[in-house]
Amino acid sequence: MECYFDNSASTRVLDSVKDIVVKTMTEDYGNAAAKHRKGMEAEQYIREARRIIAGTLKAAEKEILFTSGGSESNNMALIGTALANQRAGRHIISTAVEHPSVYNPLTYLEELGFEITFLPVDHNGHISLQQLEEAIRPDTILVSVMYVNNEVGAVEPIEEISRIIKAKNPSVIFHVDAIQAYGKYVIRPKKQGIDLLSVSGHKIHGPKGVGFLYIRSGVKIKPLIYGGGQQNNLRSGTENVPGAAGLGVAAKEMYTDHEEKIRRLTELKDYMIDRLGEIEGTLVNSKMGTESAPQIVSVSFEGVRSEVLLHALEDKEIYVSSGSACSSHHPGISGTLKGIGLAQKYLDATIRISFGIFNTKEEIDYCIDTLKELLPVLRRYQRG
Repeated sequence: MECYFDNSASTRVLDSVKDIVVKTMTEDYGNAAAKHRKGMEAEQYIREARRIIAGTLKAAEKEILFTSGGSESNNMALIGTALANQRAGRHIISTAVEHPSVYNPLTYLEELGFEITFLPVDHNGHISLQQLEEAIRPDTILVSVMYVNNEVGAVEPIEEISRIIKAKNPSVIFHVDAIQAYGKYVIRPKKQGIDLLSVSGHKIHGPKGVGFLYIRSGVKIKPLIYGGGQQNNLRSGTENVPGAAGLGVAAKEMYTDHEEKIRRLTELKDYMIDRLGEIEGTLVNSKMGTESAPQIVSVSFEGVRSEVLLHALEDKEIYVSSGSACSSHHPGISGTLKGIGLAQKYLDATIRISFGIFNTKEEIDYCIDTLKELLPVLRRYQRG
């Protein structure tokens, strides 16, 4: 039985997504900037995708900017906003557990002379709202906080964070990395006080290589890519019609019968956590129910290196992650696991199991049975 439990890294595309991507590659393949009929047909796909996505956020269509994915969205949100607003100040606040596509642009801005404050998190992965309030200064121009942590599934209180930011300094721009949250939560940027929101298509059963950045009307931001002036001069380059069309379909599918989809994901997560309790020497780092994201289970196994376990499971056609797949080619201990205060013996013994809409309880049972079979052998081998 093949069990794909790495949906926070990437998901299998929906059939409806595949169909529209193929159609826009083989039939309606024009350049959306062209003035002839083929170009106008292509442009219509872009417009429809933007309309769908804006609808899921109750946002204006002009506030949706298509990108190549989550990393570009985060880079543009941070670097573009910092450069556009640096006359107002050069202080930025973020957290110690951000994804590399947030952390690394911030370190780049630090090299340019910006001052970055990284807030610590508690054992549940949450920042201190008091520390946030104390960190905001008159020269603070940007705060960036991830909605859902990609490793342990911790959910930050985004609306409360925004209230604190705006009460202390109304001119501060609030960016949210929602790459693990979009499709799993009903997100209303205007109601929640979000100015910038990053999303990636391949986390929601859409195509790879496409995402979007929500930019609230009035937010000053500089483009990172210059050229032909596409997307209102904010992101030049020939528009990715198949990607945008596929992302639009995926967004529509995820928010159709949304409550039922999330109830089922939560049920799978809770079932997995319950069954992991049957295995000795196991520590689950994610909360049950609605206390954490519905799709992520972080679990540590005493006495077994995560990479060894990952490949042992792979041999049984069970696919998990030993951390964030976006940085898996750069080995090292996770900053998130350190940040939540995980004991030393678990830091290199943690895997992430993440669910998508195609997973079943039968797959979980197979995974648990396989773990019960593998762990005693691997533990004896590693002790030896």
